[in-house]
Amino acid sequence: MSKVKYYYDPESLSYRKIERKKRTTIKYAFMFFLGSALFGFLFVFLASQYVESPKERALKRELQNVQLQFQLLNRKMDEAETVLANVADRDNNIYRVFFEANPIPDEQRKAGFGGINRYKNLEGFDNSKLIIATSKRLDILQKQIVVQSKSLDEIAKLAEEKEKLLEAIPAIQPVKNEDLKRMASGYGMRSDPFTKVRKMHWGMDFSAPKGTPIYATGDGVIARADESAIGYGKHIRIDHGYGYVSLYAHLFKYNVKKNQKVKRGELIGFVGSTGRSEAPHCHYEIFKDDVRINPINFYYGSLTAEEFNKLLENASLENQSLD
Repeated sequence: MSKVKYYYDPESLSYRKIERKKRTTIKYAFMFFLGSALFGFLFVFLASQYVESPKERALKRELQNVQLQFQLLNRKMDEAETVLANVADRDNNIYRVFFEANPIPDEQRKAGFGGINRYKNLEGFDNSKLIIATSKRLDILQKQIVVQSKSLDEIAKLAEEKEKLLEAIPAIQPVKNEDLKRMASGYGMRSDPFTKVRKMHWGMDFSAPKGTPIYATGDGVIARADESAIGYGKHIRIDHGYGYVSLYAHLFKYNVKKNQKVKRGELIGFVGSTGRSEAPHCHYEIFKDDVRINPINFYYGSLTAEEFNKLLENASLENQSLD
């Protein structure tokens, strides 16, 4: 029960009961409720600023997890960029040099993307800078991988062609010559066996008994197997591709036909003395782009360094040729 308050009235010389006006009561009540509302709003506001709700804590943890994932992704991209840079360096300075291909410039390997803003939809977020920077790195890295992949495809094709070239180039002696005693006359100025006049001898003569096997010195296709060429008698020409042609003359008989494919070391004919020949032997020539060249430079496939030097010494003697 609320207390009853009185005041002294001098006019009536008596105490009168203090009665609160209704308007004043309403005013006080309004101020109380307004103060309570302001206090409540202030409390909620401050609480929202300094006290996290369970949902906010969950979102904050999720954001931290996303940031961590982006950091890990950037570390992996650092590693990938290092590996890719190493591959690109070897590609330019080893593989492409070996296969005589032009190096790919860094401007082409590391070029970005011009034109429109590819990352506009990533703007406006709290971590837009991180997201955009990571996306750019990832796009450039993907482009570098595409460039490197195409380069390695090109190198693979060049390697395949190089392998075919190495298999096609005449690289062994046309007859078995383990003791190196069958090389009778080399490339260069030699004495003609019939006229005794010094003239150019365009090949190498390998003396051997009639019927000794003759082998293809490189992969190719039989371009000719006839005796219509003047002086060569029965002879074979193998087109090795890449501008190389090998010739085998004065044969006794053939073991191949025109347009037949042959492999290095395959039996193609037998030693004879047909045509302009003084004794049984195999006259051997090599053409490069229709120009005769010294066969001595093409025996790397069957000789050691010491054997090659000995054969070179014998081939350099200006003796009499056999044709």
